[in-house]
Amino acid sequence: MAGRDATPARAQRVLHPPLALQLPTAGAVGLGLLAVLRTTAGLGGVGLLGGLLVLVLGLAMLARSGARSLGPAGTVTLLRLVLVAGVTALAVQHLAGRLIPTAVLVGLAVTALALDAVDGWVARRTDTCTDLGARFDMETDAFLLLLLAVHVAADLGPWVLLVGGMRYLFVAAGWVWPWLRGELPTRYSAKVVAALQGVALVVASTRLLPGWAETVLVGGALAALVWSFGVSVEYLARHPRPTERASPVVGKDFSWWRGLATGLAVLVLTVALVAPRDPSALVWGSYLRLPIEGIAGLALLLLLPDRWRRPLALVAGVAIGLGAVLTAFDVGFVSVLARPFDPILDSPLISDGVGFVGSTYGPAAEVAAVVGAVVLAVVLVGGVGLAARRVAGAAARHRRGSLRVLAALGGVWLVGAVAGLTAAPGVPVAAATTAAAAVDRVDRTRTALADAQRFRAEAGTDAWAATPGPDLLGALRGKDVVVAVVESYGRSALTDPGLAGTVDPALDAGQARLDGAGYGARSGFLTSSVVGSGSWLAHATLLSGLRVDNQQRYLTLTSSDRFTLSAAFARAGWETVAMQPGTTRAWPEGRFYGYQRAYSVHDLGYRGPSFGWASMPDQVVLDRLSRMELDRADRGPVMAEVDLVSSHAPWTPLPRMVDWDAIGDGSVFRGQSVPGAVGRNDAQVRADYAHSVAYTMDALTSWVQRSADPNLVVVVVGDHQPALTVTGRGAGRDVPLSVLSRDPAVLERVGAWGFTPGLRPATDAPTWPMEAFRDRFLGAFSGPPAQ
Repeated sequence: MAGRDATPARAQRVLHPPLALQLPTAGAVGLGLLAVLRTTAGLGGVGLLGGLLVLVLGLAMLARSGARSLGPAGTVTLLRLVLVAGVTALAVQHLAGRLIPTAVLVGLAVTALALDAVDGWVARRTDTCTDLGARFDMETDAFLLLLLAVHVAADLGPWVLLVGGMRYLFVAAGWVWPWLRGELPTRYSAKVVAALQGVALVVASTRLLPGWAETVLVGGALAALVWSFGVSVEYLARHPRPTERASPVVGKDFSWWRGLATGLAVLVLTVALVAPRDPSALVWGSYLRLPIEGIAGLALLLLLPDRWRRPLALVAGVAIGLGAVLTAFDVGFVSVLARPFDPILDSPLISDGVGFVGSTYGPAAEVAAVVGAVVLAVVLVGGVGLAARRVAGAAARHRRGSLRVLAALGGVWLVGAVAGLTAAPGVPVAAATTAAAAVDRVDRTRTALADAQRFRAEAGTDAWAATPGPDLLGALRGKDVVVAVVESYGRSALTDPGLAGTVDPALDAGQARLDGAGYGARSGFLTSSVVGSGSWLAHATLLSGLRVDNQQRYLTLTSSDRFTLSAAFARAGWETVAMQPGTTRAWPEGRFYGYQRAYSVHDLGYRGPSFGWASMPDQVVLDRLSRMELDRADRGPVMAEVDLVSSHAPWTPLPRMVDWDAIGDGSVFRGQSVPGAVGRNDAQVRADYAHSVAYTMDALTSWVQRSADPNLVVVVVGDHQPALTVTGRGAGRDVPLSVLSRDPAVLERVGAWGFTPGLRPATDAPTWPMEAFRDRFLGAFSGPPAQ
């Protein structure tokens, strides 16, 4: 549109809605459009953030213009901005590699392009053409073409970005060569070429043409655009304007120490924004990326009024600092649990981790860890907040140059995103780490809330709950049943060559002991609900027949009346006990599981040295099981869950086998060497883990061999795989399951499962979900469940 002075004040009052009404209305309509796209077009969080960003930036630029109103034509253009925000959301979603409804994107784009003719017609009919309206219209057109180019470039290649980015390159060139900022005459051919770009990009966006036809169409449009800009450059070269000196990014008053402080603040913000959540991505290249959140966020701050900029910059910096703290948690959780940290579901694991430090390294280390973590978090959050405020203030003092730098960085980011440029192998230059993490956390929270309701209903449905005692576990009548849960005993211990070289000989030796004592074994695999940690979740899964993989599910389960495997034994007449050397506090969940007696570390009378987190060796725990339960003369059949925790991290120091008759109160272990856990490399950690599993299996098979109970049945199961430090990536969640018995009838029932002979399950042995164990066990040793 041609520029013209604003209309008289009276016409403004009569014809034009005030800007204070136009902008909030447009914002509300834009939010409504994004909400509709989220519910009807499957718009994800990444796309939603992109659409919101464009909407907010556009409205902020208009608010800063100082105009009283955009006029009726500007109102139409404002509607086009809302549509462009919708196109942005879908284009960003597509750029992120997610499916989008192409018809919706094309429909929004076509409507926005069609309204380009409407706002010009309205401006001419109402005689309200203004410089601001013309600039607003032109920028909206240009940005829409850039969005369509991004969408098409994701499929045809980064060269398509030139179609949408040519105008921005031309403007950037004007910062270097001021003569390119001269006035250009109106050319009809330029309007035709501009319209051709929109048509070509919209047609290519539909994906209705063959790939070669799309390339020819968009390539022709690009050729016409190059010709049009060439004509403009040639004209400006022949009609130069007086040379203008570009505003510097940094003024003369910017002393070296202020520059250093601001540079450090930029570095702090960049590191906080691009820090990866995955420990495998902790390479130098990860910190050489461009964070789109920093580029767009600083641009938005520069468009805000001065009185809002400093406090909002501080708030934004604090939010980024909090995100960095959560990222640090993500790194830790991925390293141990192979998944990011969930602020809602995983908060109990923090206290569990603190307890692990205290029980492993002592109370002083526990206090130091808590104080250090709190101080680091406060320093990080506060430091990033102050850094953001400083950067925003420095940029505001050199606003024009800063916006130019941000525009250039935004262009580099866009090219990097479409072209797939990398700062290191597998590390893209274009980073949106913080935004993606925020979207992921929101999605996880929403999923967790929905999951809680589904799980509550699932926990209330149980075919075995009404089965009377006489109909339960009849094939095991008169037998003592011990469920030995081996900490961190995973498939990797049997299949990883670096671990199996230590574990397999121990299992073979244990098998020889069992054979000599007349015990047979059948083995297979279960897929645990957790990996790396969360033993209590695995125990709940094993005994309840439900997949329990987060704390919310655990709390829901243990507050219900779900029928557990241990409760089934109690109903059928067994005495049920739990031996838990890792429990140091009250354990009210014992009543939920149906245990009549539960022994904690304080009840086992151990007076020997501490062996890491486990405190006492597994050999002591098994000895206490015999003395306190199985060897009692006044007892009936016993079902016992015994937790063998010598194989719990940090896998050092490790006990060695002693004579069973010499165990006593554990003092005999005081003479054993106690190496430290600090300073070990990954190879030493892996070796210690393998030795810990070998020790536990030695202790267990030796205890079974020594037992004089011909009716003893032992179920040996791992709770989860160890941390990724031991297994590496891709190790899975499978854990071994073995059933030991001297009764051929028991092994025959297990044989129906397809389990393979021996303590070592074959690599192709059946693998069940851990939550299937309860029902399969009850089904094998009981009649059918009550209906």
